[in-house]
Amino acid sequence: MRIFKLICLLLTSSFYLACGSGNQKASNLFEITIDKSVKKITRYDEIAVSIKNKKNKEIELVSYSIDGKEIPLTNNTIKIDVPTLGNKTLTAKINYEGETVTINKNIKVFSEKAPEIYTYTIIKEYPHDTGAYTQGLEFYKDTLYESTGKKGKSFLRKLDFNTGKVYEQINLDDSYFGEGITLLNGKIYQLTWKSGLGFIYDLNTFKKLDNFQYGKSREGWGLANDGNKIYKSDGTEKIWFINPDHMTEDGYIETVTNSSIVNSANELEFVDGKLYANVYQKPSVMIINSTSGAIEGVINFSGLSDLITKTEDWDKVNNVLNGIAYHPARNTFFVTGKFWDKMFEVKIQKK
Repeated sequence: MRIFKLICLLLTSSFYLACGSGNQKASNLFEITIDKSVKKITRYDEIAVSIKNKKNKEIELVSYSIDGKEIPLTNNTIKIDVPTLGNKTLTAKINYEGETVTINKNIKVFSEKAPEIYTYTIIKEYPHDTGAYTQGLEFYKDTLYESTGKKGKSFLRKLDFNTGKVYEQINLDDSYFGEGITLLNGKIYQLTWKSGLGFIYDLNTFKKLDNFQYGKSREGWGLANDGNKIYKSDGTEKIWFINPDHMTEDGYIETVTNSSIVNSANELEFVDGKLYANVYQKPSVMIINSTSGAIEGVINFSGLSDLITKTEDWDKVNNVLNGIAYHPARNTFFVTGKFWDKMFEVKIQKK
């Protein structure tokens, strides 16, 4: 019995050593250090890196990578040549004394340029339903599609943008808080906020075809598409890529300026490789590079809400700018807000 207990003890000790020694051992031995003069890392920067050798081990070789992509080391310097921006993991693979370990360091990679500032010119005003808590807005040909939020007030509709006449409408169950929409391949995709669930409808008949569930994305906010994949904002710095064939999340970008990582993208629209994103509860729209996540511009829509008829129950928190749709034939944007009585056709230009 005593021999049996001794064997069990040895096996248990061996198990914990095998499972627990890897990363803990590596972090006790080595640490990635970045030149102290580097206060901020931007894309394409060349920065000096080194390995702090805590136990004076004999290091034979070190190689670096960011998010799995190897980065050449030249004169103890690496170039931050990455396709996407935001939160990254810098990894060092270290060969020493016949062993190999990896250690990580979390870094933030910012855009190399500050966003440009844009303004707008109003082309025309149109009526908008004051009962519509606008969450999604998109054109298909000359017909406008709109999705709204608030439990008990959420719907999907298509309408004549000139008059506000509703052609067809689907009311969501009172348990759902509707969010953004996008139209792709004869289908309408609609999000809900915190239910972790989206809906798919036939574009022509408005018949509900299917549901889909979110993956790692936190919530449902805005939707857009580039003709192949769907983009989804979720209330964080991430904008997710969704494969429309099986509605799975196939990666993401993070929305980043030259100085900060931004977590406020709401309603989305895709135009010529850029994502136009309403900034949550702000009178502005970000212009985002859909490949890298760099915020290349910001459209200042200040003053637009001054043109809205404000009722007795006007609420600065709820009655905010939201909803942006591009009309390709007219080469203009249509913007509105939650419970606004007007929708505006605008031209965007640099300030």
